[in-house]
Amino acid sequence: MQKDTMGGGQFDTLKMYVGLSGLGGIQMMESLSDRSALNNGVEMPRIGLGVYKTKDGDEVIRAVQAALQTGYPSIDTAAFYQNETGVGEGIRRSGLSRQELFVTTKVWNSDQGYEPTLRAFQTSLEKLGLSYLDLYLIHWPIKGKLKETWRAMEKLYKEGYVRAIGVCNFKPRHLDELLADCEYKPAVNQIELHPRLTQEKKRAYCYDHQIRVEAWSPLMKGRLFDNPVIVRIADQYQKTPAQVIVRWDLQHGIITIPKSIHPERIRQNADVFDFELAPEDMDALDALNRCEWTGSDPDDVYESGRLGGRS
Repeated sequence: MQKDTMGGGQFDTLKMYVGLSGLGGIQMMESLSDRSALNNGVEMPRIGLGVYKTKDGDEVIRAVQAALQTGYPSIDTAAFYQNETGVGEGIRRSGLSRQELFVTTKVWNSDQGYEPTLRAFQTSLEKLGLSYLDLYLIHWPIKGKLKETWRAMEKLYKEGYVRAIGVCNFKPRHLDELLADCEYKPAVNQIELHPRLTQEKKRAYCYDHQIRVEAWSPLMKGRLFDNPVIVRIADQYQKTPAQVIVRWDLQHGIITIPKSIHPERIRQNADVFDFELAPEDMDALDALNRCEWTGSDPDDVYESGRLGGRS
């Protein structure tokens, strides 16, 4: 039997606001400190800094420091990124208390399985220099390893080493496999999501199962910044294209982790609380969907255990 501490009614209410299809409504967010409740009651920041392909050492340390100084409470890394040590150093240099932060990392494909996942978690924790994690994720679904990996995640959760557990890049069929006999359902599904890949069916599935959706590559690696629709909307609100996309995420109830290594852009990406996209602009952004991936198809990774050529 799957366990969580949040009643389904609260998520039914959420769906009235996030506009999973069509017009929908707007879920307001007032500041960087605003959080969303996960299905176990843990409060997760709705904006964080992503650090994929940010070099370990000075580059990631500076990015983390800039984000924390700006007011981002959340940092998202992964074993695969090979920068957990620098992330930990950036956190330490910030001078913030551990309780003010929300830190996420992920177990990589080659470390999946019960015992390997437990070892990988300990390695990540040591590199980060932390005593616990706020969120630990399975990075990709891998055939034949999902259930044993998840069993290890549940052990870490029950023993208090991590406040919440979840997955990345899981399609509904991968979640079905996991949910069939898990003890605790995933709190988060982090997926590639941006106006060219809106993932509405996957989002609807997650909301129906009380799983929060988090967007990776929300800015599509900068490829949307010259899109005429986004440029027009940005000009209309006197905002940058990145700010428009981040605001689109938030108004859809999506947790988002835009990536940058530049302090000024990190600050700009968080300056999204003094405007609200009108329903017609939300619709125009939704209509940009082309099911266009920049990363690997999770089904391919599930079968092969390897990333494809698009990542």
